Parts: sequence; C-alpha cells; structure tokens
Amino acid sequence: MKGLIVGLANDQSLAWGCVQALKAQGAELAITWQNDKARPHVEPLTTAIGADIAMPMDVRNTVQVQAVFDALREKWGRLDFLLHSIAFAPKADLQGRVTDSSVEGFTLAMDVSCHSLIRLVKQVEPLMTDGGSVLTMSFYGSEKVVPGYNLMGPVKAALEASVRYLAVELGPKAIRVNALSTGPVKTRAASGLSHFDALMEKAAESAPLHQLVTIDQVGEAAAFLLSDKARFITGQTIYVDSGYNVLG
Repeated sequence: MKGLIVGLANDQSLAWGCVQALKAQGAELAITWQNDKARPHVEPLTTAIGADIAMPMDVRNTVQVQAVFDALREKWGRLDFLLHSIAFAPKADLQGRVTDSSVEGFTLAMDVSCHSLIRLVKQVEPLMTDGGSVLTMSFYGSEKVVPGYNLMGPVKAALEASVRYLAVELGPKAIRVNALSTGPVKTRAASGLSHFDALMEKAAESAPLHQLVTIDQVGEAAAFLLSDKARFITGQTIYVDSGYNVLG
C-alpha cells in the first residue's frame, strides 16, 4: 500500500500512532508537516520510520499542496490511501461559547478542519486508479454536546456529514471514505480545549472499558480501515473510545 499522511505533528499525535501501525503492515508512506515550527518535531520521525516522501504542506497553501501531489505522481503515480488528521480553531473561538464565535474563527476552523478533506479528496481521486481508502479523525462532540469542545462540535459534525457524501460520490470508483471517532487522547491539539483534563477523567471513569484509548490503539483501527480488510466499510463513523459513545 502507498499512502499519504496529513497531520503528523509530533510523537504524541494520533497520526503518529497511525504511521507506526501502517508501517508495521508494510505500507509505503508520504508524510507532511504543517510549517517550519512543526518540522523539528516531525522530520526526525519521518527519518526514523523511513518515509518515502517527507514534505511541508499547509493545506491552505495551494503551492505546497500542488508540490506534494506532484511528488506523489512522480514517485508512485498512484495512491492507495489518504489519512486526514488535522483540525484547527483560533484559541479565542475554541475556548469561548459557540454563540460568541467570530465569523473569521468559524470560517477558518471549518476550512482547515473540514473543507481541507474535500480538497484533498479531489486531489487523490485521480491517483486512486484501482480504488482506495480515505480516513479522517473525529470526536464524540460532533453528535453530543461535550463541555469544552465548543466550536469544534459543529465543525466535526460537518466533517462527518462530508464523509457520508464523499463516500456516496466516490463509491462507484471503489474509493471508500470513513471517519474514526476517538476517545479523548492527550495530544498537543487537544490541550487547547478548555476543561480537557476533566473530560479525560470522566471518559476513563464512565466508558464501559474504564480506560482511555491510546494513539497505538487508534493507529491499529486506522490501519484496518485503510486496508483491503475493510473494503466493504464506507461512509461510516467508527468509534474507538472504549465504548464511551454508547452512554449518550
């Protein structure tokens, strides 16, 4: 399998768990980092894992996006999977009420966290000549109100709806699109949420398995969904959260 990983930030990110699981399955990987600030944290990981392609790519930078896909076409000429593991909202909007969110903050959060998936799918579609798999990351706050999740709730809800529509549109080409909804994991991105420690404590206490998921467990689930073993699964939001979502 040959695939593109978008969203690796450091060795604590969900994407790193996915990278390790996919590499263990023998996947050839192209990995991107967002900017120069992220590079020192990501580049050693791409070297350690033996990434075939490692490049900067801010999803809002059309020049960088084009450069990555030019490299993919030159190196492989095709693609089997895409992992989209990025989300962002300005701190003021993320930590404030949805009611008070700014137009600019809401628009930016939706663009980076949701519409970027659509743009990347449009790019990978012609490379998935024999079908393929697309996976994005979500969270339970997309369907239920989770205190502190705030603006990301509506944004992730839009992301999951996009997954369903993309799955229907790309199904005739044997391209599957799914979302992986994880339990709370202590990543750098999640640390920006207010009351996150309380959220993790509640999840660990309340989930049927009474434990939090790890990036390794998330990676194992992602590797399955991106593989041919999940070839009849599409348009779904799959939970890897120790059962927390069943509590309502």
